[in-house]
Amino acid sequence: MEDKLETDMYGQGAIIEAFEKKMASYLRKEKTVFFPSGTMAQQIALRIWCDQKNLKKVAYHPLSHLEIHEEDGLKKLHLIEPVLLADEKRVITLEDVTSMNEDVACLLLELPQREIGGQLPDYDTLEAISTYCRAKGIKLHLDGARLLEVLPFYNKTAAEISNLFDSVYVSVYKGIGGIAGAILAGDQVFTEESKKWKRRHGGDLISLYPYVISAAYYFNLRVNKMEQYYNDAKELASFFNQCDTVETKPIVPVSNMFHVHLDWSKEKVAPILIAIMEDTGIGITNHIKEISAKSCYFEVSVGDLYAKIPKETLRNVFDKLDVQLRKIGE
Repeated sequence: MEDKLETDMYGQGAIIEAFEKKMASYLRKEKTVFFPSGTMAQQIALRIWCDQKNLKKVAYHPLSHLEIHEEDGLKKLHLIEPVLLADEKRVITLEDVTSMNEDVACLLLELPQREIGGQLPDYDTLEAISTYCRAKGIKLHLDGARLLEVLPFYNKTAAEISNLFDSVYVSVYKGIGGIAGAILAGDQVFTEESKKWKRRHGGDLISLYPYVISAAYYFNLRVNKMEQYYNDAKELASFFNQCDTVETKPIVPVSNMFHVHLDWSKEKVAPILIAIMEDTGIGITNHIKEISAKSCYFEVSVGDLYAKIPKETLRNVFDKLDVQLRKIGE
């Protein structure tokens, strides 16, 4: 007879608890809680820190997911006021934090900063911000949706980076590749409080095992592949940067994702990419965003499939891209 494992129910059970324990060990935090979405997890994390300090203000980047992708959920559901730090085109610096004119309960840092091409502060800056926040009584939360993907650049473990923060969110579907869901990590008091808020948000589904099993499987499969993805991303960016009127941001990626900027309109670029895909079978992107009437960009994330493409095929793709972009300017 095959061994059978009972499903989880309302956030409890061997399946979900085993994965939470595994992730707590990986991040070197006291406890973790599995959430059905990162949006829910992060709003709850910030609410807990605000309630603890009795101060409804948090600081984060102007292009944070909470600010531009969540329909003002933090403001409408929790009445929390954001303090926006740094220019939109760069990451938050220590000076941005130390020069804040307002008292905040928590500072959120996103690593990497997705909306500006996955840029990262250097590790010394992270340490300095962490030290400053602890001295000032400001909680530090990590939007680490892609935490695993930045480890090769920092040459640090997840635990070393996690140790700089009071709470940590990690997506289990982005770089990891699970169906959906998120991990929220912190100390015992924080995580127990997060479970109450998860229930209040309707996050305690009767069963989450399809998401948890998927997350656990793909975590094991890909946790040790992040350096490969990182190196592949740097190689891929170099192909793009050899093409006319193309520049990646950053020029040299700091994770497995980056943005590709082109000095032509979306209307002129899209037919070229479609033609290349039809000719070579390689799709460069499925979504181009317009910047202006004369420029556009798209995001690239590197995973398992990139390494399966023969280098000769890749060179052919980018030779065609370069030729076609030069023809636009003729």
